Amino acid sequence: QVQLVESGGGLVQAGGSLRLSCAPSANIFSTAVMGWYRQAPGKQRELVADVTQTGSTNYADSVKGRLTISRDNAKNTVYLKMNSLKPEDTAVYYCNARIYSSPVYDYWGQGTRVTVSS
Repeated sequence: QVQLVESGGGLVQAGGSLRLSCAPSANIFSTAVMGWYRQAPGKQRELVADVTQTGSTNYADSVKGRLTISRDNAKNTVYLKMNSLKPEDTAVYYCNARIYSSPVYDYWGQGTRVTVSS
């Protein structure tokens, strides 16, 4: 069973920064598109950003210029650096590993809570 181990959430004031990390427990990192999703209270889970095996990135419009996703293939770890945080960034953040095979496989972390106070 593949597990995605997340770390780095917490409480921060508006304008502050946090960095989330995620590492899969099994050797799937090199074949997966890695992403971060978030779910705020009463809202659906949404994509924040993802990064392909070759480093191409994709961001939600609401986080462009403030959040940066990156992956370290040597450490099998994906990061989400979050700057200029806003109260509306408050959510549970989930790491995702997606393998585009037939069928597509999705693996999820347990979630890490980020709370931004105003």
